[in-house]
Amino acid sequence: MALALSLGRRGMGRVWPNPAVGCVIVKDGIIVGRARTADGGRPHAEPQALEQAGERARGATAYVSLEPCAHYGQTPPCAKTLVEAGVARVVIACTDPDPRVAGQGIKILQDAGIEVLVGVREAEAQRDHAGFFSRIGVKRPWVTLKLACTLDGRIATATGESKWITGPEARRLVHAQRAKHDAVMVGAGTVRADDPSLTVRDMGVTRQPVRVVVSRRLDLPADCILTRTANEVPVWLCHGEDAGNRLNPWAEAGVVGISCKVEQGQISVVSALEGLAEKGLTRVFCEGGGTLAASLLLNDVVDELIVFSAGMGIGAEGMPALAAMGIDALSEAPRFNLTEVTQVGRDICSRWSRR
Repeated sequence: MALALSLGRRGMGRVWPNPAVGCVIVKDGIIVGRARTADGGRPHAEPQALEQAGERARGATAYVSLEPCAHYGQTPPCAKTLVEAGVARVVIACTDPDPRVAGQGIKILQDAGIEVLVGVREAEAQRDHAGFFSRIGVKRPWVTLKLACTLDGRIATATGESKWITGPEARRLVHAQRAKHDAVMVGAGTVRADDPSLTVRDMGVTRQPVRVVVSRRLDLPADCILTRTANEVPVWLCHGEDAGNRLNPWAEAGVVGISCKVEQGQISVVSALEGLAEKGLTRVFCEGGGTLAASLLLNDVVDELIVFSAGMGIGAEGMPALAAMGIDALSEAPRFNLTEVTQVGRDICSRWSRR
C-alpha cells in the first residue's frame, strides 16, 4: 500500500478533476503490475496496472489508494474491471465519498466474491486525497496559502522591491509545491507589481498548473507574461459579475473568465473557489498578495499555510504579508496548528494546518 500511495502522489497536480490514485497488483509475493492515474485523469490506475499484469492478475491481490470507481463514465467502472480480471483480493486505503461511488465500488467487489480489506494506511490516503474530497464535500478545492516574508512579516520594501527576500533553495521548494497543485493563484496586485509567469521551472514538469488571477475590475496590464503565454499554459481570470466588455481583450488572448460574486467591494473568495471547483480543480496553491491572502484567511478557506521566513527585517514601512483584516480581539484571529519546521537553505519553512 505504501507503494500505491507513493504512485498516486506522483499524479498530484496532473490528474484533476479526478483523484490521484495508485494501484499495485501482487501475485505470489511479486509485483506484477503498478500504475497511477494518468495525466488528465484518464485512464485510471487500476486498468493500467491490470494491463501490465495480464493473466497474472487472476488470483492476485490489488492494492488501491482509493475505493475503485463504480460508475460508467468515459471508461467502465474500475471495480468491474477488477472483477473481470479475476483478482482474489482487493486492499483499499480509504473509501470514496463521491456519491457515484460511496461504497458501491466495494459492494461490486464483494458481490463477485472478492475479499475486500478497507482502511490500510487510511490517514495517509485521506491526506493525499484531501483536495478531491474537498471538491466533492464542500464544493471548493483544497487551498494552500504560501507566504514568503521577513522576520517582521514584510514581503517587500516601501518601494515595492521584493526580489529576493528568500533564497534559491526556498524558491525551488515553492516550484515543487506548484507542481503538486492543480493551479497557482494570485491577486491582481501581484500581477501588476511583478508580472509573474507562475509556471513550474527547472523541474522537468511537462504538465503545468493552471494560472489563476483574482481581479474584480480587470485592472491588469493587457500585455503581460500571462496574456502572452495563455495559449501555452492556461490562465483563468476570476472577475466581478459586472466585468462586461472589459473581459474581451483577455478572452481574445485565450484567457478563460470566471464570473464571481462581489462582497464589500471585493470578489468573494468563496465564490471564486466554488467557480474553480466547478471547473474541476481540486488543489490550489495561493501565492498572495496581501489582500487576497487576508481574504482567504478571514473566510476560513485556508487548509494549509506554508510560511518561508527570511533572516532579515525591513521595518514598518515595508509591505505587510497580510492586508488589514479588521481584527480587534485575538480571539477573532485565524489560528493554525504547527505541523513541521525545517531549514531550507538560509531560510526557515514552517507548515501549519487548519484547526
